[in-house]
Amino acid sequence: MSRHAETAHHSTGRPDREEDKDNQEDQKDQKDQEDSRTAVTVFVALGANLVIALAKLLGGLFAGSPALLSEAAHSVADSLNEIFLLASLKRSTRAPDSKHPFGYGKERYFWSLLAAVGIFVMGGCFSVFQGIEALRSDSSESHTGYVVGLVVLAVALVAEGSSLVRAVLQVAGQARRTGRSVREAIRSADDPALRTVLAEDSTACFGVVLAMAGLGLHMITGEVRWEAWASMLIGALLVFVAYRLAKESRGQIIGEAADPALRRALVEFLTQQPEIDTVTTLLSMRLGTRSTLVAARVDLVGGLDSEEVEEVLVRLKRTIRERWPLADQVFLDVTDASPGDRERARQERRRLDRAVDDGSGRDGPSGQDGKSGQDGAAREG
Repeated sequence: MSRHAETAHHSTGRPDREEDKDNQEDQKDQKDQEDSRTAVTVFVALGANLVIALAKLLGGLFAGSPALLSEAAHSVADSLNEIFLLASLKRSTRAPDSKHPFGYGKERYFWSLLAAVGIFVMGGCFSVFQGIEALRSDSSESHTGYVVGLVVLAVALVAEGSSLVRAVLQVAGQARRTGRSVREAIRSADDPALRTVLAEDSTACFGVVLAMAGLGLHMITGEVRWEAWASMLIGALLVFVAYRLAKESRGQIIGEAADPALRRALVEFLTQQPEIDTVTTLLSMRLGTRSTLVAARVDLVGGLDSEEVEEVLVRLKRTIRERWPLADQVFLDVTDASPGDRERARQERRRLDRAVDDGSGRDGPSGQDGKSGQDGAAREG
């Protein structure tokens, strides 16, 4: 750093750095508390699924119910997935090192992908197989078997519902803290562990209702096809949920941009700076639930010497980290904008505005106002 820039930085220096450190520690504490709440939610789901899986398995074997056995497979898959999610919560918070300089935040997306595969194989495929086998065997159950199956499913519905309520309450708490509706918070759940628990528990509750309907119709009509079709519907539902979760994890693993709201906020912030003439490009990538990389190419106004340029860049990066704590990896590159660069920036800005106005981007937590960023923009004139 040049002497002038270093002096300017230090002149506002120590108090600002101490305040920044305090803010960062507060933000880390808030994130740790959120992770602790998510861990409790996952533990509750794990405990419920282990008990339910055992009850469904014993009830299914006793009653000879394919729908009940399908639900047992569903609960076993969910239990394994919860273990994956607990591993992701632990491993994703490791500090950066020389091999992973941006940290291990994407561990959450990897383990969530494994959870989706578990739902597909252990839940969906097994349920479809059970339904097909039931159609081929044309088996029947005793009255006692029906009663046992319905009782087990009723208990499972209460347990799964309790776990779902716990997850929804956590999302509702996040919604209050970020000023969003519960529906918006559920749709934009940025923590893959919490999103997976929500998907699992809601699917489990619906699956139990299907199993109860199939078992009840089998008891009334004596036709095993009702249970068989219920089992195959449960399998199809699990395959769909697994596909959606895997698609989300895939996008995040390969490098998903921050949501358009933050991208626009960052572009607006940079273009409002008197030293910046044009923001030619702004790129971002989510590095985890706690970290986002932001890289921008900017064209500065004329007349700035090298010392002033350095001071401006240091100030802008520090301000971005303060306003949007999630954007903790900030890189600014000074470039000369050509007329073509300016036109592309204007077009990108219009696309970004449409994405935000249409609500097509997810609003994730990103600091003070829950906005995140990637895209190019230009300040006209």
